[in-house]
Amino acid sequence: MVQGTSSYCGKSLFVAAFCKIFKDAGYKVAPFKAQNMSLNSFVTEDGGEIARAQALQAFAAGIEPTSDMNPILLKPKGDTTSQIVLHGKPYKDMSAKDYYSEFALREGIKGVEDSLKRLMNKYDIVFIEGAGSPAEINIYESDIANMRIAEMADAPVLLIVDIDRGGAFASLVGTLELLRKEHKEYVQGFIINKFRGQPILLEPGLKRLEQMTGKLVLGVVPFIQDLMLPDEDSMALERSSKVDRGRANIAIIRLPRISNFTDFDPLESEPSLTIRYVKSIGELGVPDAVILPGTKNTIQDLLWLRENGLAREIVRLAKLGVPVFGICGGYQIMGKSITDRKGIEGGAPGEFDGLGLLDITTEFSGYDKITKRVKAQIVGDGMLKPIIGKTIIGYEIHMGRASLGKGSRPAFEIIERGGKCVSDLDGAIDASGLIWGTYIHGIFDTPPIRKCLVDLLMKRNGVKPSDMFVGDIRLEWGRSLRKLSEIIKANLDMKKICEIIGIPPIEG
Repeated sequence: MVQGTSSYCGKSLFVAAFCKIFKDAGYKVAPFKAQNMSLNSFVTEDGGEIARAQALQAFAAGIEPTSDMNPILLKPKGDTTSQIVLHGKPYKDMSAKDYYSEFALREGIKGVEDSLKRLMNKYDIVFIEGAGSPAEINIYESDIANMRIAEMADAPVLLIVDIDRGGAFASLVGTLELLRKEHKEYVQGFIINKFRGQPILLEPGLKRLEQMTGKLVLGVVPFIQDLMLPDEDSMALERSSKVDRGRANIAIIRLPRISNFTDFDPLESEPSLTIRYVKSIGELGVPDAVILPGTKNTIQDLLWLRENGLAREIVRLAKLGVPVFGICGGYQIMGKSITDRKGIEGGAPGEFDGLGLLDITTEFSGYDKITKRVKAQIVGDGMLKPIIGKTIIGYEIHMGRASLGKGSRPAFEIIERGGKCVSDLDGAIDASGLIWGTYIHGIFDTPPIRKCLVDLLMKRNGVKPSDMFVGDIRLEWGRSLRKLSEIIKANLDMKKICEIIGIPPIEG
């Protein structure tokens, strides 16, 4: 089991790296995370919804993701409420208080145990990821993601710290000190992550750490840059935008409840583009294109756009000819109206005016969610005309249904959903051909739409499209995972880690 002294210290990527390292060594491996709080999710082959991080880890392990790899997914809808996704399906909305008092140690832990048993029976090694920190003493007794899982699986624990944040030694010692005595015994060693500089300078501190705790330091891993892998945590969006190197800039609206922002990782990889996440009119400026992303609460984020003036400014830019695109909740926001008679999305019944950029209306009529993998053909014209007939692969994760009016045409035809042949229209595109939206996530992962967008923006800016272009993003994931695993393998005591796992040393 991989645990951390905090969120965003590298647990997810270490599990992915271990999955690849031991898969390449010939073991049948799988990832597992009992409970994950994330708005970046992925749809499994059978239509279940899990965190994107576990899907990436399964990719590293060379296996198909399943809901057993992340039996509980918490999708925040506000500061105190989250939607619980249990075994890949929506369960209910709960406050944090009710989650820990009514769910975690009842249905929650039972579901976790069932999933873990199935994986342990099927695979040689299961690499378990903890959540946050195991030393949150306010919820220690009801925490079902850390030491309770180590006990359940009888799994040795490697504790990771992000030294780039500072306070690494205090974090490790403090975390260990706050654990119950029997839980301290599970911790077999420490990993120092994201170190910049010469490791020799750390040696006095590492020796003192081992003396104080009686635990081994299993390695110091350098800060690794230029990995093209999806981010799990919204903390990633707090980082500065990438260096302004592109000939065109795209402003992605940083909605308060933004979800599945990994949709835009492939755009960030394009050398011709500069991607900016913006939260105000001042940050928005005059971009070459605007994207409204997915959201876990369409209505509340629509109201937020109106309150801070961004709604009005986006409409103004659209009238000036700036392309505007929306995905999932962003697509719903771009329509004429949203009806929520039961208060399913907004918390209270109501009808709300959208931005009016697309002639569509959305209705939330029940607590049902569409979660399916899809294959679609491009049928919209306008900016999509050069790629009409091309096929894209993605997935749907949404509540609410949209209806097209006469002023919009469909952008896509879904030809396969959940492995079954269908013929369903999706999305909308306006008369100008520059305003469009869709329910399909992952549309930029493969080249057609991404290259079409890059070429359009280059042409509008009077620049010849560059031959430098990133292809299928999964190929880039593979390259980055290989780089990540090689660096981690080179900087950890892999012989000792194999001994901790209880297997012979691996080669290489």
